[in-house]
Amino acid sequence: MDFMLSKEHLAFQKEMREFVEKEVAPGASKRDESEDFEATYQLMIQKMAPRGYLGCSFPKEYGGMGGDQFHYAISMIEICKVDASLGCSASVGLSLGTIPIFKFGTEEQKQKYLRPLLEGKKLSAFGLTEPNAGSDSAMQETTAVRDGNSYILNGKKVFITNAGYADTYIVMAMMDKSLGTKGISAFIVEKDTPGFTFGKQEVKMGIRASIQRELIFEDCRIPKENLIAEEGMGFKIAMTALDVGRIGVAAQGVGVAQGALDAALRYSTERCQFGKPINAYQGISFMLADMAIRAEAARLLAYQVAWLGSNGMPFGKEASIAKVFCTDAAMEVSTNAVQVLGGKGFLRENEVERMMRDSKILQIYEGTNQIQRMIINNNLVRGLAHA
Repeated sequence: MDFMLSKEHLAFQKEMREFVEKEVAPGASKRDESEDFEATYQLMIQKMAPRGYLGCSFPKEYGGMGGDQFHYAISMIEICKVDASLGCSASVGLSLGTIPIFKFGTEEQKQKYLRPLLEGKKLSAFGLTEPNAGSDSAMQETTAVRDGNSYILNGKKVFITNAGYADTYIVMAMMDKSLGTKGISAFIVEKDTPGFTFGKQEVKMGIRASIQRELIFEDCRIPKENLIAEEGMGFKIAMTALDVGRIGVAAQGVGVAQGALDAALRYSTERCQFGKPINAYQGISFMLADMAIRAEAARLLAYQVAWLGSNGMPFGKEASIAKVFCTDAAMEVSTNAVQVLGGKGFLRENEVERMMRDSKILQIYEGTNQIQRMIINNNLVRGLAHA
């Protein structure tokens, strides 16, 4: 593996940094304070979409920018240095809301649904989680029943990012409970389908400028053409999408960690006590060094899984490892950044306070870090059995 980014990736990184500095950073605190997803949505559609960022890791033939998983990771790192809310919402469109169609959809589905998403003309969402089905997908209570040339969906999804604003929803539903996860199927549901409505909007600790709402299905009839792949393929489709999504979440963690470190380092050189900048004292300098170690190690793990994904190699275990380490790093580094800033770090006027709040969800969504450790262990046991 080459740990140096290619010229193409470096150019994209430079472009993203300039974009984030100009378009994202100035309003990040205000969007968070007002819990304003409308502003985040407009930023995606009006600013990111025309530049191709909402399809940066997909082929040009389907409306993407022609990049790879490194482009996805780089975009998340740069965005999340200043705004994890935007990173959260944009990441869905680069993984969970598009990978199921890209990897498993028909050519007709790709042209009808995937292309507008990658071109940034429409927004996507992904519906798996339910009130009684979080880590245990087999507990799905949303059902799909075949009725002639249609499927009828009933049930509820919760914590769905981009809900209400998204035009295209990837929805998992149980068709045969006796089969466990093999009884789950995946469907494409359009926003204005009769019987499909939205429930309460969640009020959250962090990522407050993104939106999460309930999806409610009441005798929602969708055409059989909107089944993705075959009946019973839903779990495999969801797990494939989540593996890619964890590349993005790992990168989000790197971005938050780096952003928090940068803020703490700036403050530590400006803040003087006892006649010296506070980073001249071992207590602070060692803390900053440890923060840098965590951020850099996280970056390398995120790059590793992006490299595997870009080169068509298996990366499920590595995605889980990166997701755990990078998001734990974000939580630790942002918490220490608040400590470095002291009383000022505890105030909402300082970005590190927001970064600390945003970090917590990274350890939870797209598979909790405890579930990731189970996945890693299962891979280790399988490897031992085949040794």
